[in-house]
Amino acid sequence: MKSSQCHIVRVLLALVVLAPLTANAYIGPGMGAGVVATVLGILAGFLMLIVGIVWYPIKKLYKWIRRSDKE
Repeated sequence: MKSSQCHIVRVLLALVVLAPLTANAYIGPGMGAGVVATVLGILAGFLMLIVGIVWYPIKKLYKWIRRSDKE
C-alpha cells in the first residue's frame, strides 16, 4: 500500500471507531445531579488551587511590605 492510501485507511478506521452509536440508556435525575455536582466540585477545586498558588503569596507579600513601611 502507498503512504497516502495507508493514511486514508487509518483516518477511515479512526472515524468508524469514534462514530457515535445509539445508546438506549436513561440517565435519571439523581445521576444527572451527581454529574453536575462532580463538575462543579472539580471547577471549585481548580479555583481554590489557583487562589492558593497565586493569591496567598501575593497577600503575604503585601502584608510584609506594609509591615516594613511602618517600621
